[in-house]
Amino acid sequence: MKHIPRKRFGQNFLTDQGVLHDIIRAIDPQPDDAMVEIGPGLAAMTRLLLESLRQLHVVELDRDLVMRLQKNFEPARLLIHSADALQFDFAGIPVPDEKKLRVVGNLPYNISSPLLFHLAQIADRVQDQHFMLQKEVVERMVAEPGGKAYGRLSVMLQWRYYMELLFVVPPTAFDPPPQVDSAIVRMIPLQNPLACDESRLAQVVTKAFSQRRKVIRNCLAGMFTEQDLVDAGIDPQARPETVPVAQFVALARRLP
Repeated sequence: MKHIPRKRFGQNFLTDQGVLHDIIRAIDPQPDDAMVEIGPGLAAMTRLLLESLRQLHVVELDRDLVMRLQKNFEPARLLIHSADALQFDFAGIPVPDEKKLRVVGNLPYNISSPLLFHLAQIADRVQDQHFMLQKEVVERMVAEPGGKAYGRLSVMLQWRYYMELLFVVPPTAFDPPPQVDSAIVRMIPLQNPLACDESRLAQVVTKAFSQRRKVIRNCLAGMFTEQDLVDAGIDPQARPETVPVAQFVALARRLP
């Protein structure tokens, strides 16, 4: 029976075989990898991953799709977690001592940012992440200081990950086609991220980018003095989108 994509789950199923194979080549799954796929949907990528993997975990919210997966795959090879990825405990997936978790998925656009922050909590247990996301979101993730795309998402993720946009995927590759272009992003957790309390960094970055048109001295008035900014290596007259990640970290370290 044909599955009707559900708008409330943000379902856009990737159907283009050429794009699917490009993604698999980018992921390069190895037989003994500890891998989890978020939102397997109709299992187009799942099947290709299992051509290389001995076992694969998947997290799927849609119960109809869970039943379809249970019917079409051996339970010993496809370990299905019927759950909301935003609430799922990814750290609970068993991983051999010498390995780290690999995470892949075509992420629903409506939950992509909160899901990325949820996964960031276990970055130290992750080898890499490969995701399909809205192209605009990926551009914000990988943006360098000085451009309009650089903002809170850029800083908070670049503090933890090395990231690159691998390639763009057009709407025609999906059923139903989304209204926007998509892109594949590779995320590799940094071995030694700059030491910083995440909640303090988030507090600074959120306030700094809440009024992008103002200079950073005015954006952070009441939180830092002009001298604090100078001591952190920041020009008080600079705009927030020109300030590198390391300088935001230096500011966050000054918070009590």
